Amino acid sequence: METDLNWCAVLAHHATRTPDQPLTVFEGVTTTYAQMAARSAALAAGLRALGARPGDVVGLLSYNCPELLEALFAANHLGGVAMPINWRLAAPEVRYLLEHSGATALVCDAELLELADAATAGLEGSLARVAIGADAPAGWLALPDVRAAGEDDADPAWVPAAPDDVHRLMYTSGTTGRPKGVMLSHANLAWKNLAHLVEFGFQRDDLGLACGPLYHVGALDLTTTTLVAAGATVIVHRAFDAAAVVDEIERSRVTTVWLAPAMVNAIMALPDVASRDLSSVRVIINGGEKMPIPLIERIQRTFPSAWFADAYGLTETVSGDTFLDRGSIIAKLGSVGRPCLHLELDLWDDEGRSVSPGERGEVVLRGPKVFRGYWRDAEATERAFAGGWFHTGDVGVRDEDGYLWIVDRLKDMIVSGGENIAGSEVERVLYEHPAVLEAAVVGRPDERWGEVPVAFVACREGATASADELIEHCRGQLAKFKVPKDVTFVDALPRNPSGKVLKRELRGG
Repeated sequence: METDLNWCAVLAHHATRTPDQPLTVFEGVTTTYAQMAARSAALAAGLRALGARPGDVVGLLSYNCPELLEALFAANHLGGVAMPINWRLAAPEVRYLLEHSGATALVCDAELLELADAATAGLEGSLARVAIGADAPAGWLALPDVRAAGEDDADPAWVPAAPDDVHRLMYTSGTTGRPKGVMLSHANLAWKNLAHLVEFGFQRDDLGLACGPLYHVGALDLTTTTLVAAGATVIVHRAFDAAAVVDEIERSRVTTVWLAPAMVNAIMALPDVASRDLSSVRVIINGGEKMPIPLIERIQRTFPSAWFADAYGLTETVSGDTFLDRGSIIAKLGSVGRPCLHLELDLWDDEGRSVSPGERGEVVLRGPKVFRGYWRDAEATERAFAGGWFHTGDVGVRDEDGYLWIVDRLKDMIVSGGENIAGSEVERVLYEHPAVLEAAVVGRPDERWGEVPVAFVACREGATASADELIEHCRGQLAKFKVPKDVTFVDALPRNPSGKVLKRELRGG
């Protein structure tokens, strides 16, 4: 057997060395490393009793809470694959993830049971349903009961994981209209943690804040898993609230936090933020969105001790591929920095050749934290790794010092509030409306969210539809953030001679 790289080994290491060290603090309740290790082992035994086996996928549909992390550890403990699910998705989208992944268990937040019930109604196959909380409705088992049932059979030893064994499945918007399951291995996570610990120097006395959703690699991997690798403590907020974040930082003396650009904007819009003592923060990891210099200067005054580390990364690489050096944010305005440890980054032209500094090229990546492929999609995996490097679909430019700027996207992708939206995914739903002949969805700049999706629609001859009607049609099948914010009706979509829709023209219009 190859070296065991199961993520649970990290938890066990700290549970042995510093058993009373808090791993999470949630709504005033502390969970230590030793408690998390014992609970996740018992939950793993309970899930095993319900039929979960090594290699099985365990879906995690929950707002932020310690039980979400417990279930993630439990899935890995029994040799399974954890699958965090975006709770902003609509029921048909959640259903697709459960069906495509072949999940055999679903751990769900009590407040999301209605969504889960709608998503699993009539679902073929056996699915163990576990509700987070002391009470569970018909058809569900309460997580404390499942954990308690496994306590007698709980084994502190986890199922060993080879480096390439899948630790986690993360579904990301696919440009072909359906989400793709990103297979992140135990080795991917281990190498990511090493790179980020070297980058930021996190230690046991650091105090992180997980205020972004833990279904997203930003909050989960740029904050939580790296800090757990360091044996540090993470304060967990159930959901993002700008005022609550500022209060928490000031009260608890938080040292590091990941914030998407929209979250930064919300914090900086608070009327009293400039008067608050936020000097404890030494690292803010941000999503790499170009900001005006006056805003940067305000951020630096508000967080006087912080390294504002603009970053670039993808779900396929466990996030955090490049970081902007401390003190370089104005000198290299708009740059997302240079590659982290053990990651090779290059820019290629259409012929697969490296481009010179100052020239545009597709960002390609190679290294041990790059994912192993897409779940049940060999064709997409082969395309993504053409030439032996992972093709990101992002277009970048590098300067002579190796700093990277992201300037365009090859992929049909909209980024709204840190969430990826495939235009084709929204178009697929629009085409299901009987009045729609043609549809194209693009991103429109938005001061709050960065971008929002908007639709351009041509109706069939003799058919009519209103913008409100099409938006309502999308609401029933798509997450709220994917629903077009506006619909523009056109006679026909602009196309090139080969028939491809010219979305660049629509964005400009």
